[in-house]
Amino acid sequence: MSSVFSPDTPKDLLDCIKMACGQGEKFEIRGQGSKRGWGRPIHNCRILDLGKLSGISLYEPKELVLSAAAGTTMKSIVETLRDNDQYLAFEPPKLSSLYDGSDKCGTLGGVIATNLSGPRRLSAGAARDHLLGFEAVSGAGEYFKSGGRVVKNVTGFDLSKLLAGSFGTLAAMTSITVKVLPRPNKSRTLLVRGLENKAAIKVLSGSLSLSLEVSGAAHLPIGISNKSSIPYISSDNSSVTVIRLEGHAPSVEARCKIVKKIWRQYGDIEELHTHNTEKFWNEISGIVTFLDQEANQIWRISVPPSQGAELLVKLKEKLKCDAFFDWGGGLIWLSESNETKYSEKIIREAMSEQSGHATLFRASDKDRESFDVFNPQPNALMNITRKIKKNFDPHGVLNPERMYEGV
Repeated sequence: MSSVFSPDTPKDLLDCIKMACGQGEKFEIRGQGSKRGWGRPIHNCRILDLGKLSGISLYEPKELVLSAAAGTTMKSIVETLRDNDQYLAFEPPKLSSLYDGSDKCGTLGGVIATNLSGPRRLSAGAARDHLLGFEAVSGAGEYFKSGGRVVKNVTGFDLSKLLAGSFGTLAAMTSITVKVLPRPNKSRTLLVRGLENKAAIKVLSGSLSLSLEVSGAAHLPIGISNKSSIPYISSDNSSVTVIRLEGHAPSVEARCKIVKKIWRQYGDIEELHTHNTEKFWNEISGIVTFLDQEANQIWRISVPPSQGAELLVKLKEKLKCDAFFDWGGGLIWLSESNETKYSEKIIREAMSEQSGHATLFRASDKDRESFDVFNPQPNALMNITRKIKKNFDPHGVLNPERMYEGV
């Protein structure tokens, strides 16, 4: 067996994994490798390249459903959907520039395997909420499938929810079916300047609590907003608090008027139209525009919005870091430049006083090996994680230790 195995068909993939089970081989699953730096590094494994399992097999715009092989590039899927004025509502970001500076767009399998979701997650849900079904080969060398082409109540074990976010540690997906939605014909981003973090999150939370159908809510502190390529955002050296409204033109205009009326007490309100709105939220989802590319570590921290500003104050007291807020203040993207082995301890200790979790999103191989990349699990939950891994992949064939040491 060569060091890189590229199956042409699902049957080839099945045969390969069966062979690995019998010979004690282990595989690192790869599509384009655009998110390879996310998770623990994998050593001494052959590459299982799913790039040849590619192509859209079914697309029914009227039924709002698309099926494609796991190795299908996100670029081809996005372009196909755009031609029909449709999109993936969970807004999967392109992260390759964060890891290797490339322009790789990733694959559908990679997006689902990491449950990768962008700023619209707060209104549309995560990638797993748009996964209708899949076909896969488990680490035990068994073909199986789950779900179908429609949203329905699930009885028994919901495998779609289990596979989404498993980082390829349970099975190699061959085919994926997702829900698609009509693309909004109008998008507007409203912004106000000069708010402190705590006040900004309070404003965002207030807007999200109203019936405004907000599809994006973020806050860029001073020193972060001026990194945007959009002059409306970067021209003034001040913080910027933003929300996005989308939909049919009359509805968007009416909701914009409501927000402007509520926000006018905070200062002048500016508005980005559709082109700049799309460009700006691509910067938010791609992360790299606003965070220091030379930073040793980048963390993704999820907290209740009411606790986000306080947590960042605590972290800035002990770490040299930059950060901005997404998901209405519930998601903190933080770049940390301290050359210290204690950064993880500082962040974990600060998180222990809050609700939420922290993920080491980018770091050196050394740091990703010595630190807990994903939030440490209580013993009871870790035991469940081990049992699930053992049931799907008893020989540890697929992406060994990608998420947790020894699993």
